[in-house]
Amino acid sequence: MKTLTILIAMVGMMAMPASNSIHQFTMTSIDGDEVSLDQYQGKVVLILNVASKCGLTPQYKDLQALYTEKESEGLVILGFPANNFAGQEPGTDDEIETFCTKNYGVSFPMFSKISVKGKDMHPLYQFLTEKDQNGVMDSNVKWNFQKYLIDKNGILVEMIAPSKSVLDAEVRTKIDALLAG
Repeated sequence: MKTLTILIAMVGMMAMPASNSIHQFTMTSIDGDEVSLDQYQGKVVLILNVASKCGLTPQYKDLQALYTEKESEGLVILGFPANNFAGQEPGTDDEIETFCTKNYGVSFPMFSKISVKGKDMHPLYQFLTEKDQNGVMDSNVKWNFQKYLIDKNGILVEMIAPSKSVLDAEVRTKIDALLAG
């Protein structure tokens, strides 16, 4: 009986997302739907905070280009609008979605606006920025378009600076290595 109890517990643990994985979170899409990040198991994920009125906003073009090129290989990009830096994302979710689609043809998943720093920081960003939660590193979100690279198991790999393009050779090499692994 003890062996059966242990086996049942092990099977149950395998079905649950790891606590050091992004797969434990459910987020709200920009359209208002609940999205379990568990659906991205087996995918390489790039998470970033975005803003429509920032000097880095043109990065949407590179992000969309990378997504178009690598989606079929298992890359997904998740954009999280945030108004934490100089009020550079003041719009509603509808306004943000229209802006991204009209100006940059964004087709990667976008989510409802959240806070990525401060007292009202969303739990996903608490996880991404606190080593005691993610098991990898501490970081501070310095500005819009800061990126977090996540492996196929939902584990944080590294933080990529806001000003660094996803088309940078070093960034692409890291993404390609994770996609191949």
